[in-house]
Amino acid sequence: MTVQPDWGCFATPHGNIHMPCFAPVGTQATVKTLSPDEVREVGAELVLANTYHLYLRPGADRVARLGGLHRFMGWDGPILTDSGGFQVFSLSDMRKVDADGVTFRSHLDGSLHRFTPELVMDIQAKLGADIIMALDECPEPLDRAYNEEALARTHAWAARCAENQRRPQEQALFGIVQGGIFPDLRLESAAFLTALDLPGYAIGGLAVGETKEQMYATLDVVTPALPADRPRYLMGVGAPEDIVEAVARGLDLFDSVMPTRIARHGAIFTRHGRVNLRNARFADEPGPLEEGCDCYACTHFSTAYVHHLIRASEIFGLRLTTLHNLRFLQTLMRDIRNHIASGTFHAFKASFLRRYLCSKKTHSEATHP
Repeated sequence: MTVQPDWGCFATPHGNIHMPCFAPVGTQATVKTLSPDEVREVGAELVLANTYHLYLRPGADRVARLGGLHRFMGWDGPILTDSGGFQVFSLSDMRKVDADGVTFRSHLDGSLHRFTPELVMDIQAKLGADIIMALDECPEPLDRAYNEEALARTHAWAARCAENQRRPQEQALFGIVQGGIFPDLRLESAAFLTALDLPGYAIGGLAVGETKEQMYATLDVVTPALPADRPRYLMGVGAPEDIVEAVARGLDLFDSVMPTRIARHGAIFTRHGRVNLRNARFADEPGPLEEGCDCYACTHFSTAYVHHLIRASEIFGLRLTTLHNLRFLQTLMRDIRNHIASGTFHAFKASFLRRYLCSKKTHSEATHP
């Protein structure tokens, strides 16, 4: 495992993305419970929005008429839109895939829709994100037969996306490497996609049912097969330990709903593992959520107060835990970049994981609430 010695940034029309980078997820063109200013204040440079959800509501044409996604959501930094493929294939019995695309029913009202590579490129062009994703098929990672079939479609769709990209000077198209946990399929996918000479490459289909050991082993195989001078994006991974392990394997970009989702359940990240603030032991805790954290929650309120808000189901409590979790991950990314620059990343990795994982194993409150 090696770490890139010259870690830089990825330039977009709306600013530079310093890598490695974690992107908060704003599925519906908003990071849940936070304003764009607050997202910026926690240190985020990149936000992810979801093509599937925005296509269904409010619609790509409406977003375009209103000035594009940046103006629509009030975020002037870089935006990444995923292709919607993961959401469509998560619909299971509500979709049907063929060589040309996928037909599906809306989870909102059951209406019938169809995604093709060409339409997905059109939708993302109208949304106006800085980084856009090729349409892919995300199969169950342990099913080899299905992965073989899906890989052929993913590759054909990626080529069609590259041929039909409408705004190549303004939008960077990333291909998505698939292939489940199978090394030969992953290497086949990496070889096909890198031959398309795209601005960046993503690794999809992980953290969706395989073990952590299988995920790490897959990254060990795939990452070296992707160009080191292009962003390498691990989709849908946001656990701190997984981010650190992935950076050690050469990954640059990350996104996940995890920090905001667990925050809404009253759980927070700390350097000593994940903590469930609903636990009664926090009812009289006068200190901050984490000593040394400079987030708004930690610098203004006691743990006892946030515990009270969470137990009382107050929205402000969810905002405070969200602010803390996103700041925690942005601070982690900053520390990772600094240690890479100083040549001390591997020592940092060992120290971080020893503290984070050992504490996680010994505290029952660190489990998902």
